Amino acid sequence: MSLIALGMTLVFVAVSIGISIWQKLSLEKDILIGTVRSAAQLLAVGFVLQYVFGTSHPLIVLLMLLIMIGVATWNAGKRGKGLRGILLRIGITISITEFVTLGLLLALGIIPFSTRYIIPISGMTIGNAMVVSSLFLNQMKREAETSRGEVETLLSLGATPRQAIHELLKRSARSSMIPTIDGMKTVGLVQLPGMMTGMIVAGASPLEAVRYQILIMFAFSSSAALTSILLALMSYRLWFGTQGQFKSSKTSA
Repeated sequence: MSLIALGMTLVFVAVSIGISIWQKLSLEKDILIGTVRSAAQLLAVGFVLQYVFGTSHPLIVLLMLLIMIGVATWNAGKRGKGLRGILLRIGITISITEFVTLGLLLALGIIPFSTRYIIPISGMTIGNAMVVSSLFLNQMKREAETSRGEVETLLSLGATPRQAIHELLKRSARSSMIPTIDGMKTVGLVQLPGMMTGMIVAGASPLEAVRYQILIMFAFSSSAALTSILLALMSYRLWFGTQGQFKSSKTSA
């Protein structure tokens, strides 16, 4: 794509701003900030990846993965505001999900040990784990408000904190996995995913692109399940006080 063609894509930004002004949505500033930030971030990442792909040094690759995990943790952690220690648990969850997924891909020989494969696939895996973590925490906050009586009743009947909150965790884990599962059901019929589209545009065989997209979708299903369950197991204690009393999202700070 030429720089002129890239510049012409600003037409889409202008359409968004125009609709915002027309409907008085007051989103013009956010759209402009998002446009500048996304362009700057992607350009910066492009230069970094060009350097990383050129060196292929294991420590640089590891540093890149840790940075991605750190940013994903910080972003998902916003959804758990007020829960002490949630950032650490999200970080551990995303790290385990990433290294288990990547480890299996490499150990089974599905992808070669190359930065051109490791970095993009890890980025998608970490991003998916971040989204699942955010959805899980959002749902848990809603469950904590609407099911407070249910949990307190179980506690009063002698249930342990884990037993009392088990159904809430189950519903939240299920809710956090629904987008991934729905995506698997409709992929190729409703949309052509980004990786597949990118490979086809770059000139790869559609069948080759499909094979890699199947790999990503299957890895996503595993990482979504692993992320939701790990985060549930590691964070459920944060919803209880030192005396075992249940705390809603409003009182969990």
